[in-house]
Amino acid sequence: MDVQLRNNMNRPFVFINVAMTADGKIDTLARKGAAISSQRDKERVDQLRAESDAIMVGGRTLLDEDPKLTVKSEALRAERIARGLSPNPVKVGIVTKADLRSDSAFLSAGPAHIVIFTTHLTSKDKLSMLKSRGVDVYTEDSERVNLRNALAALKGLGINRLMVEGGATLNFELIRLGLVDEVSAYVAPMIFGGESAPTMAAGSGLERGEAIPLKLFHVEKWDDGGVILKYQIERSI
Repeated sequence: MDVQLRNNMNRPFVFINVAMTADGKIDTLARKGAAISSQRDKERVDQLRAESDAIMVGGRTLLDEDPKLTVKSEALRAERIARGLSPNPVKVGIVTKADLRSDSAFLSAGPAHIVIFTTHLTSKDKLSMLKSRGVDVYTEDSERVNLRNALAALKGLGINRLMVEGGATLNFELIRLGLVDEVSAYVAPMIFGGESAPTMAAGSGLERGEAIPLKLFHVEKWDDGGVILKYQIERSI
């Protein structure tokens, strides 16, 4: 599905990208951001980032893994600049309590425009620190961030193509609400196991009759043993 088809909607074109093991895990039970991607997949992800207007992560990924969310390739950054864009996409955090360190990689690695959606549970000191760093902060008087409102705000900022890099709870909520257009997955030839190890989608879960249908539209088998799967979500809005 092409991004232009979504331009008349009050949200960006949204796609989730994940690297997962053959048993569906996106991390080990230690939840420290275990390496799953091959070198080729890392290059694929860098290309996806370079082609996106923004990259979004949820609270646990943001606070526990402190991702940089930058384009690693100098050539890809140069291509973005040649198109009149910033070297890196906008970095977006969805976090109930934005307890970021002022020296975090998420805030410091760049250059990049940063947007954080949070709630009244974030302290005034943290909000002040974020704003002093030039972060656009949207604060809701609720216990959770309203994802529909967040996507509408991003659309208003000119974000037309949004890449989501987890975690599992954010992935599930976006899919459950019909706010995702595509899912792209690198399936690595390895097994993590572990009941508490996260999968691509977590959250409250669904009954079988409520399962969200996917349409497989692309498959690649790589020499590194991995497989690329791309799905359209047939219940997006």
